[in-house]
Amino acid sequence: MKVIVGLGNPGPQYLETRHNMGFLLVDLLAELHGLQFRTKFQGLWAEGNEEGERILLLKPQTFMNLSGRSVSELCRFYKVQGEDLLIVHDDMDLTLGKIRLRNQGSAGGHNGIRSILAELGSEKFWRLKLGVGRPPKEWDPARFVLSPFEESELTLLDEVLGRAVKAVQLWIKGETERAMNLYHR
Repeated sequence: MKVIVGLGNPGPQYLETRHNMGFLLVDLLAELHGLQFRTKFQGLWAEGNEEGERILLLKPQTFMNLSGRSVSELCRFYKVQGEDLLIVHDDMDLTLGKIRLRNQGSAGGHNGIRSILAELGSEKFWRLKLGVGRPPKEWDPARFVLSPFEESELTLLDEVLGRAVKAVQLWIKGETERAMNLYHR
């Protein structure tokens, strides 16, 4: 079983914001597999199959800073190990269009990851970081990640989500090196 968690904030006001990149990707995966979300694990989750592998998708509904509660509840219930857990989240240290797949690390200033680290008690789980870039100097970083994408960014957003889907599909098959070689840009 593979678990893919998209981080974001619930509610229509956050729907297409930079901080909801994880939700956007998990929604796209659910759509591609024809999966419907149900409420459980303090989140919205869906279950399906990818090339014979059971997959669970999760969108925590606890708000970003408490994402670990939802993730740990699901992981405890299914006894998910770190090598089978992929957290998809936005990253301001990467420009829009860049993605990075990593199998462990620190929170790097991301409060959703910080919450997951605290709840799981381990940094050994996979992360797919989707770049959103840095805000202009006059912007507060929190305001920036909670703002919607500019019209001029939407084509690049669609392109990066498409590449991220392909990276996730390789991760599910255990082809992590190939995913990193093909999709780190």
